[in-house]
Amino acid sequence: MVDKSKVITLTSTFTKSNLPTKDMSIDSIMIEGYASTVDTDRQGDIVPVTVWKSGIQNYLKNPVILAYHDHSEPVGRMVDHRIDSKGLWIKARISAAAGEVFNLIKDGVLTAFSIGFRIADAEYNAANELFVVKELELHEISVVSVPANQNTLFSLSKSFKTDEEVKSFKLQFAPKLESAKGLESTMEANCDTTKEWNMDPKDLEKLLADTARQAAAETAKAIAEQQAQVAVEKAAQDRAQADLDAKIKAAVAQVQTVDTGAERLLAEVEKRVAEQEQTHKSAIAGLQATLAEKAAELEAIQKSRMQFPADGSGNAMTYAEKEKAVLLAKMANKPIDSTKFGHEMIQKYAGSGQGPHLPTSQWEQEVSLNMEAEVRRRLVVAPLFRQIAMQTNVMKIPVNPEAGTAQWVDNANFGTSTSGGNTAVHAIKEITLSAYKVATNEYTAYEEEEDSLLAIMPVIRDGMIRRIARAVDRAFLRGAAATSGDPISGLVTLAGTSGQVTNGTAGVAFTVANLRKMRQGLGVWGLDPADVIYIVDTATYYNLLDDSVFQTMNQVGPSATLLTGQIGQIGNSPVLVSGEFVGTGAASSIAAVCFAPGNFIVGNQRGLRIDTQELVETQRRVMVASLRTGFVQVTSNYGTGATTLKYT
Repeated sequence: MVDKSKVITLTSTFTKSNLPTKDMSIDSIMIEGYASTVDTDRQGDIVPVTVWKSGIQNYLKNPVILAYHDHSEPVGRMVDHRIDSKGLWIKARISAAAGEVFNLIKDGVLTAFSIGFRIADAEYNAANELFVVKELELHEISVVSVPANQNTLFSLSKSFKTDEEVKSFKLQFAPKLESAKGLESTMEANCDTTKEWNMDPKDLEKLLADTARQAAAETAKAIAEQQAQVAVEKAAQDRAQADLDAKIKAAVAQVQTVDTGAERLLAEVEKRVAEQEQTHKSAIAGLQATLAEKAAELEAIQKSRMQFPADGSGNAMTYAEKEKAVLLAKMANKPIDSTKFGHEMIQKYAGSGQGPHLPTSQWEQEVSLNMEAEVRRRLVVAPLFRQIAMQTNVMKIPVNPEAGTAQWVDNANFGTSTSGGNTAVHAIKEITLSAYKVATNEYTAYEEEEDSLLAIMPVIRDGMIRRIARAVDRAFLRGAAATSGDPISGLVTLAGTSGQVTNGTAGVAFTVANLRKMRQGLGVWGLDPADVIYIVDTATYYNLLDDSVFQTMNQVGPSATLLTGQIGQIGNSPVLVSGEFVGTGAASSIAAVCFAPGNFIVGNQRGLRIDTQELVETQRRVMVASLRTGFVQVTSNYGTGATTLKYT
């Protein structure tokens, strides 16, 4: 016996309601149509209007529209519905993010709704082959390309593998057999309705005729009993005799009606059998072709369920979805689950290990770390130095500077006062590393809805990341501390005039020989070329490309590094290019800087932070992204640690 909890499918056509008149990009399509009507299909199956009042309630809690009954492929949401005398009408918005499904609907290829539901109660009359659904529960709504039948109604046969399974399912809703009451009850009591339509037409004709004769005999018997009773009372009541005569005539007419109804039923059966014999071959051929073409889609329909896998396999939330949910909540100044997108994500992944029980603070931390990593990937100068974590915004770091040399002791002086070498006073010095806050902000208006915020979110995100990365690189390269907007003293400032070892003429190209001379000014810090790095402006970069001595990255080969912005090498020292120099190629501007990164430290107090505040007076919200970082030179007793090349 087939389980009553079988999920049935119902397919109906829909129409598009808001396609643009010109060829332009759109972010969604509205489709509408009847998901179910009260019409009777070829097999006598009926879904009345009354089932939808309670049958749709659970679905309304999360009215997601799927593609091909695949729960891993949501394409939109139901935005409106109504229940009228014709059936259940729905309206849905299909998102452009649905990709191929969106384009197929837009081009008019996909034009059908298909809903999956479980029948909770029904009534089946085997004699008349009539199946009426009395109560159901809607599980899901999909867009598909396989219609149910000619009237776009539901068909039990599309939800089962064989006709026998359909019959077995319907018979579970048939009422229990009662005593014979007229033709229909007599037929149900004396024949097996599950085999009736498999009988030979001649045997079926004989069975119907016998049933009609038996019904007539029972009616005649009832008439005889009534006549006997009238005969006993005839002497006392003449008027009762007249009434009895009228009843006898009515009973005779009833017998004739039964005979006529049986003949009509037999004729209808013969007509149906003849029609089926003529259309069976063409129908089977058509079904085989359709099944071969739509095998994958039909398999998805049979496996349709309204829940996600318990282990969350195939339904894990992506980082892109988390980032959208977190940034949208920040831009709208709402909790994540209070935004429409965030609520949908939490509901979608409930039960997948990432549902409502997952703290949204964990999402915020993950987004903050990923955005900070994106900032660091865009940096050119900052990643070249040693990085330390700071617990406070000011940190004292002990330094052990070199202080002279030790004394050589002659063998003859062993055991004397000079055996221990010369005396030196050792003093640990301290350097101060301060982490400064760098921040940027964006404004959004109160009138902007969530859908528009989702559209501009990537622009705002990338803009804030680029601005912070440029500010940090500019400060580390040429920050002038108190004399500029950068609180950090950068490489150019630390080199100063004493570290300016090479001058050139404005408009005259610098060569590899000029850059090698810069390394000489580093003193001890410049002895190992592997410990030295050059950063040049864009003008010097193009000049070096014309210098035949310069080794570009394709010439360096296996020894090339992964430093951001590296363009080549000079004597095994990496050469990088930066766009943060001022007045490139102009007189008195810096063309290049050469430095030993081991003589500098970068401190990071905390990662990227995103805050939001309401500005009621201007009807705007401001979103601020900030981080804290610092830069300091360790010691100067080995040399300046940095030299510059300047246009004169």
